[in-house]
Amino acid sequence: MTILVAGPYRSGTNDDPVLMQQNLDRLNDSALALFRAGHIPLIGEWLALPLLRAAGSKAPGDEIYQEISYPVAHRLITKCDAILRLKGESSGADKDVEVAKGHGLPVYYQLEDIIGQ
Repeated sequence: MTILVAGPYRSGTNDDPVLMQQNLDRLNDSALALFRAGHIPLIGEWLALPLLRAAGSKAPGDEIYQEISYPVAHRLITKCDAILRLKGESSGADKDVEVAKGHGLPVYYQLEDIIGQ
């Protein structure tokens, strides 16, 4: 399956780049586990971050960030078979779940529920 991994990236970090990177590392760890189990993982930030740099975003949450970051994930969802929602407060990830459900996609909340499928 192609699976979007959604979870906290910016939430709870006060836009601290070190904390944001720790959140991205957590998303990447889950993506690696999915890949090793035979799936194709996707993370919105994998596409959004280079686009944000190219578009000239100056800070998380700026106008360019709003234009690109969340829409990238929502477009990716339309190409996925499922979504994995990691634990942690995240309004963006919650919106990803809402979009996925609107497309009739299954939403998983634990990596263990996917591994082996």
